[in-house]
Amino acid sequence: MKAAVLTISDGVSAGTREDASGDLLATLLEAEGYEVERQVVPDDGAAIAEAIAGLAEDAQIVLTTGGTGLAPTDVTPEATMTVLDRIAPGIAEAIRADAITKTPHGLLSRGIAGVRNGTLVVNLPGSPGGCRDGFAVLRPALAHAVELLAGERLPGHRQT
Repeated sequence: MKAAVLTISDGVSAGTREDASGDLLATLLEAEGYEVERQVVPDDGAAIAEAIAGLAEDAQIVLTTGGTGLAPTDVTPEATMTVLDRIAPGIAEAIRADAITKTPHGLLSRGIAGVRNGTLVVNLPGSPGGCRDGFAVLRPALAHAVELLAGERLPGHRQT
């Protein structure tokens, strides 16, 4: 199974900041058995959309980190919307709801989630803590989401 981590950061893309959030997400995905591809782009809507579209060609999951806040350069949700076929609002709502219990800054997150050509795309915050917590929310449903998008069902799956 393939996953991709897209880091969206002017500082990381310029080489002036470490990619702690991207590193963490890659480690978490690898622990779940995914082969992980990495990419970094600046806070630029066209570059973000192009990167998501490209990564979604080979990966079952694309997790982005960065650009989900209120700063003028935070354009990840808008760029992501331009390449999605369908949104999955419950994912972003659950991640935000969990974040709000940990920090009032969770209210400021605008990340979205959805599907592009059978690939799950999820925007996560730019902080390692936000990525860790967001992934913890996503993790229990991740394998099932990938199976559903691939048109597969687990042998014991039942509708409830």
